[in-house]
Amino acid sequence: MEGAQKAASDEVKCCCSNGCGGGNGTFLNPTPMLDKLEDGPWPSFVSGFKQLAERTENTMLRGVMDQLEYSYNTKMGYWKGGLVTVDGYGAGVITRYSMIKDKFPEAVEFHTMRIQPAPGLHYSTEMLRELCDIWEKYGSGIITLHGQTGDIMLQGIEQDKVQACFDELNQRGWDLGGAGAGMRTAVSCIGQGRCENACYDNLKAHLKILKHFVGPLHRPEWNYKLKFKFSACPNDCTNAIMRSDFAVIGTWKDAIQIDKEEAKAWIAERGMDVFVNQVLNLCPTHAISLKDGEMAIESRDCVRCMHCLNAMPKALSPGKERGISLLMGGKNTLKVGVNMGSLIVPFMKFETDEDMDEFIELIEEIIDWWDDHGLDHERIGETIERVGLKQFIEGVGLDLDINMVSRPRDNPYFKAEY
Repeated sequence: MEGAQKAASDEVKCCCSNGCGGGNGTFLNPTPMLDKLEDGPWPSFVSGFKQLAERTENTMLRGVMDQLEYSYNTKMGYWKGGLVTVDGYGAGVITRYSMIKDKFPEAVEFHTMRIQPAPGLHYSTEMLRELCDIWEKYGSGIITLHGQTGDIMLQGIEQDKVQACFDELNQRGWDLGGAGAGMRTAVSCIGQGRCENACYDNLKAHLKILKHFVGPLHRPEWNYKLKFKFSACPNDCTNAIMRSDFAVIGTWKDAIQIDKEEAKAWIAERGMDVFVNQVLNLCPTHAISLKDGEMAIESRDCVRCMHCLNAMPKALSPGKERGISLLMGGKNTLKVGVNMGSLIVPFMKFETDEDMDEFIELIEEIIDWWDDHGLDHERIGETIERVGLKQFIEGVGLDLDINMVSRPRDNPYFKAEY
């Protein structure tokens, strides 16, 4: 790193506020490489940083841009982690300390506070204004709605201001989100609040499960992190199957409901060719057919891909026997690459508090199994892949189901064990 700094010293002059003379007569210092990121048709974070820094005369943002400009020249990053907490919490604050604080003293610390959003991301204008006012008072003013964690990301605060900022946020009803080896912030789509395809009350489920696991969310105590995402229908608007350890997906067990009059009206308005090309032929399992001029769906072949329901929302709706499917193990790259969730519970009723309590008991059983069999810094999906799905299913007391098979064997001369 020292060699890289020395090599770049002639190319990049320090533009800090210590009187080094690198400024350009305005509040901000020259950042020619960052300026290039403002070219092109898309909005740039650089423009947002500049506007906020100049409007608020925020020296922290100026220092961060100066350090980022330096990183682009040296092709190295200069942030390191550490530990910052608030009273009673072991999670929720992501630390960033500059490794070259002497060169850029305005960017010594740039910590991030993760704030839990409301289920379904329901906010009032008053809530958001209070959040913004508090954050500009203590931090940089930069907010990400929402990070890939699902949290509201308040980016850029110094260590000695973290506790006071949290106290004021907490008094307004906000709480810190997840970080570390524990429960992370859950995410839910808008669900029954607005979506006609919602198959269960995912907002109620989100809140109930969040409250149940609030201990390990505030004080991490597991092998590694766990994430819940609640999608109220198989459209999976929270991207739960790809991005969560526990993907709770709304589904139905019986046949898709067909309003025959609405289906006829849809076909009459758009034409039979449109129906055939955009609905019938695009069904992945060819479950849709025309019988005596009327639309029919073979439930045995339906895989709940949601295409026909999205194309014909007035004519089609989910079946009456509704509940959830639980998929596990979705995550991005870590030890064994990107994983999609594996189907663990094909169908479970999710209407009453008793149904939810039964679900929570299952989750606790799964976490206990993972605590016994998982390795340090190993996601639960990676543990399942390492020991085998069969061993996991038996270990948590579930019955084996043909739907758990990710794909059938395609070679009759090779015997696969599922």
